[in-house]
Amino acid sequence: MYLRPTTTTFSSDGVRLSYFDAGAEQAGAEPVLLIHGFASNAMVNWVDTGWVAELTGAGYRVIAFDNRGHGESEKLYELEDYGAPLMAEDARRLLDHLAVPRAHVMGYSMGARIAAFLALAHPERVQSLVFGGLGINMVRGMAGTGPIAHALEAPSVEDVKNQAARTFRVFAEQTKSDRKALAACIRSARAPITAEAVGQLKPAVLVAVGEHDVVGGPAADLAALIPGAEALMIAGREHMKAVGDRTYKAAVLAFLARHRL
Repeated sequence: MYLRPTTTTFSSDGVRLSYFDAGAEQAGAEPVLLIHGFASNAMVNWVDTGWVAELTGAGYRVIAFDNRGHGESEKLYELEDYGAPLMAEDARRLLDHLAVPRAHVMGYSMGARIAAFLALAHPERVQSLVFGGLGINMVRGMAGTGPIAHALEAPSVEDVKNQAARTFRVFAEQTKSDRKALAACIRSARAPITAEAVGQLKPAVLVAVGEHDVVGGPAADLAALIPGAEALMIAGREHMKAVGDRTYKAAVLAFLARHRL
């Protein structure tokens, strides 16, 4: 069984963020920065699903952090404390903190949006990009954030009648999240990413989404907007179950091997 990596903290422009850095001791290990999804955290998204063991076993250095308002990172409750462009700067500051000039970056769901903003704002820092759990809905936008916020704030899960929103409430409870902080995060201004913007992405891109993922939308539709991008439909999987899928991991390892630093 893979040992859970030791976490520590750093300050991202005054916000305390928790992170871990695994596999750095391996000679020549290329860094992979992992950015988790909404209501998750680095341990749940990347360690418990086997990703860290898979990547370090393949010789990579794995850097992952808890997004602001999530996991062991500082909890913030104002709308202006969130948003993908701001959270992308957290990712960039972590690379600065670790003196990593350039890394492979993989984000899942909300983390994919954050990864996109990181690559658009700082293309020189990103060697390759994997968008997991987010396909064409990256540019279409996500409907229903209000119901999700209300579900997070409801007195109990039994009070949540919207089935999609209920899924997020249940997941937030499973991850022992601060639901007030998550509600602020989901309500924050959702900066749009246009089709034109993703068409300007400089790194190599792989889009990997479950076949039945209604949250992310089809991978191929997003990949078609990005010159040279590859698409993977993760067969038989929906949003929550695609994260640790074996075919997803195998495709990512092959993709990283084709785009070495």
